Amino acid sequence: MLDDRDTTFSCRQMTGTGLWDLTSNATAWRALLGSRYGAADLPPYAAPARATDLSGLPPAYIDVGSAEMFRDQDMAYANAIWQAGGQAELHVWSGAYHGFDGIAPRAAVTRDARDARTRWLRRLLTQSGHVPGQVRPDPV
Repeated sequence: MLDDRDTTFSCRQMTGTGLWDLTSNATAWRALLGSRYGAADLPPYAAPARATDLSGLPPAYIDVGSAEMFRDQDMAYANAIWQAGGQAELHVWSGAYHGFDGIAPRAAVTRDARDARTRWLRRLLTQSGHVPGQVRPDPV
């Protein structure tokens, strides 16, 4: 959930389909924001898509199904990170819907998504000097 305004094409395209649609999303945003839901001056910490400056963020991993309402806002968020000079890895899983990996844990797309997440995290940890699976000695 990045944007409480739900104005993207995929938000409207997926209305009434899947496990999470506009109704579910509006309910969740209202629960989170209360009377601030939809407010023009909502801070980016409450709705990250409203941030005007995404520079300085840590590397981000973003994945989304092609058949879910968050598709367009997730792609726009990754693009905004790149435009700010940040690092984002974006995966759009063909035919996947919101929550696909929890509902169909053995599906090929779920295995691919899980493998991609794991590879990204390993690369990130390796770049930081931490080798996955290696125990670091306590400093003396």
